[in-house]
Amino acid sequence: MSKVTEVVEELVTPILDEIDLELVDIEYVKEGKNWFLRVYIDKDNGVDIEECGIVSERLSEKLDELDPIQHNYFLEVSSPGAERPLKKERDYQKAIGKNVFIKTYEPIDGEKAFEGVMTAYDGESVTVEVKVKTRKKSISLPLDKIASARLAVTFS
Repeated sequence: MSKVTEVVEELVTPILDEIDLELVDIEYVKEGKNWFLRVYIDKDNGVDIEECGIVSERLSEKLDELDPIQHNYFLEVSSPGAERPLKKERDYQKAIGKNVFIKTYEPIDGEKAFEGVMTAYDGESVTVEVKVKTRKKSISLPLDKIASARLAVTFS
């Protein structure tokens, strides 16, 4: 995590706690010639545009006071969407029984990408049931081998 995202996490956490929202992720990225500070928030039944606006306004005030970013940037506060990333232990626990897409740093069983239903999480690994042609197969993926994980939307 970069210094900017660490500072932003310290600033936004009390704001979110006060209005019962959860911090999902923070990104500080350069796209083209512009910098973007993206804060993803959520709660059990989803967030609305008004809640995003409140967090954006309060966080913007704190950022203006502290001024941790020395150049111009765009602040975006939003929901992580239907394909929210799985970053924290709580994210993985809530994803059990749901469709996920996971990429690993190195091949496991000859693959680096897995999509299927997460059937278990034990704090050290996740188990995903994937379809291989006409049959289902359970694969255990150690957390330290996971490069990225997110919920996956399926259309059936």
